[in-house]
Amino acid sequence: MDDRAKAILDALQLVEALRRHRAADPALSARVTVIKAHQTERFADTYRDLLGDPRYHAAAEFFLRELYGPHEFAERDAQFARVVPMLVRMFPNQLQSVLEDLASLHALSEQLDAEMAACITDGPLSQTAYANAWRLCGRPEARKQQIDLTIRLGHALERLTRSRMLRSALRMMRAPAKAAHLAELQQVLECGFDAFGGMKGSAEFLAVIEQRERAFAEMQFSSPPSSTPTAVSD
Repeated sequence: MDDRAKAILDALQLVEALRRHRAADPALSARVTVIKAHQTERFADTYRDLLGDPRYHAAAEFFLRELYGPHEFAERDAQFARVVPMLVRMFPNQLQSVLEDLASLHALSEQLDAEMAACITDGPLSQTAYANAWRLCGRPEARKQQIDLTIRLGHALERLTRSRMLRSALRMMRAPAKAAHLAELQQVLECGFDAFGGMKGSAEFLAVIEQRERAFAEMQFSSPPSSTPTAVSD
């Protein structure tokens, strides 16, 4: 199997293993949902200015929906996993790289969410409890990698949207993607292309994301964790 196909498949298999683990533990599954919902709200609050800016709104929505959203991507992941070798042959090399980073980010985020969920109790989640779970979970290098992958995806989409040939090729892939049960993945790529292409330059947007995410991570690690997880509201 192609190395890139294997990397994508390994990431998707890790996500599926985490999903099965949650399914076997309803309490853990509920806590993961709480973590994801809190992160979505945090992103929407942190980037309220970008979401309200006509130039950056679509890209901010793409990040919120596809990277920080609480949605369950089981069907998309299953379709993706079934056709990874064919997908790697069918998609241009530049898009293969984006898909590999997207799969890696998806797996890493799911892993960190599950680890954080194990560090909270049932019930409403305050910012204090969320920050404490972050510290109990630790993994500063993994958090750095998570941000690095997010920014790298953004820069890749920025570069790819400059190519009219690639944009045309992506549109031409709609029918083959649908026939190969890749319609949802195709839609993600097209949404990303449309969002970043419509910005007419993403340097400022990505710089804001990177600066705020790194500052947020640094703030979470700035204090030692409490030994007792809590979910009591502030």
